[in-house]
Amino acid sequence: MTSLLSFTPSTPSLYLPTFSNVRHHHRLSSTTLLISYPHPLPRVQVLYRAPHAPRRPSLSASALRAAADGLLQDAGATAFVLAGAYGLVLCFDNLTQRNLLQQSLSRKLVHILSGLLFMLSWPIFSTSTAARYFATVVPLVNCLRLLLHGLSIVTNEGLVKSVTREGNPKELLRGPLYYVLILILCALAFWRESPVGVVSLAMMCGGDGVADIMGRKFGSIKIPYNQKKSWAGSISMFLFGFVISIGMLYYYSFLGYFQLNWVETVEKVALISLVATIVESLPITDVLDDNISVPLVSMAAAYLSFSL
Repeated sequence: MTSLLSFTPSTPSLYLPTFSNVRHHHRLSSTTLLISYPHPLPRVQVLYRAPHAPRRPSLSASALRAAADGLLQDAGATAFVLAGAYGLVLCFDNLTQRNLLQQSLSRKLVHILSGLLFMLSWPIFSTSTAARYFATVVPLVNCLRLLLHGLSIVTNEGLVKSVTREGNPKELLRGPLYYVLILILCALAFWRESPVGVVSLAMMCGGDGVADIMGRKFGSIKIPYNQKKSWAGSISMFLFGFVISIGMLYYYSFLGYFQLNWVETVEKVALISLVATIVESLPITDVLDDNISVPLVSMAAAYLSFSL
């Protein structure tokens, strides 16, 4: 007896075989079941994949190019500033050796110009986070140079005459060494991102430097509590510290590094200049060098003033 069987799945998404044409052939000893499958065979969907390790993001070509450009810019700026600093000291060395410039005046001009020119050079460095470290290479090289000459490992009479008061190489290990350490500190701690470092260096380089020159020239009237300081020097300290600080802040504000309220800024810088002037006039030079006391006090006053 022959029968027909068929089955259609109720779920469309499930492929099942179809049973059809179950025939009885005389040549077979039993009933043959013919099974047909849909053609073509359905694809098997993989519902689970083995986890793979996350891929690390690769730097794009533009990012690598920008990093390389920044590195080259910082290296070139470092070489340029280093050559300028060396040339400045060499120039005053020659002037001192030829007796065209007094030793005391040469020393103070180097004191004023070195720090201010170093600070003026910061914008030529790149915007990378490593830029400040490149910039500190310049005072770091001068620091090593002062150590070598101050310890008499290397001798250079021209350098000693242009930088020291009495021509003693050991003086290089005091005021001049403190000076370059403050340059390093301000570059690393504040850089172009804060007016605190700018004002501190302006007070140390400009204010204190001009105060010594004017005090020697016009300092006949001494301050009552310190006979080594004069009214002319202290007034010059206040005025030139104030003017140079405002000038430097305007320079960085013009370049877009600072956004300042100038009415408040003038008041704050005047207060900082007054505090630095008072500290510079105190009879503590034998205990604490001006190249430490003036910038650190200016730093603290500027930090408090610009943070409030």
